[in-house]
Amino acid sequence: MKISARNAMLGTVKSVVPGMVTTEVVIEVAPGLEVASVITKSSADSLGLKVGDSAYAVVKASDVMVAVD
Repeated sequence: MKISARNAMLGTVKSVVPGMVTTEVVIEVAPGLEVASVITKSSADSLGLKVGDSAYAVVKASDVMVAVD
């Protein structure tokens, strides 16, 4: 697979929590560092994600927001 996004981090699937329409996927990309994503349930099913699998967290964003109280 080739992809244009520069921020692709290989990690281990830590959890897969399916909902009615979406699925939350948590990938540990470094010890103690996790990336969480919400994807469509059909995409998660298509990928066949299971805890312990290797997967990439791919970040593609045109904006990053920062906020403080």
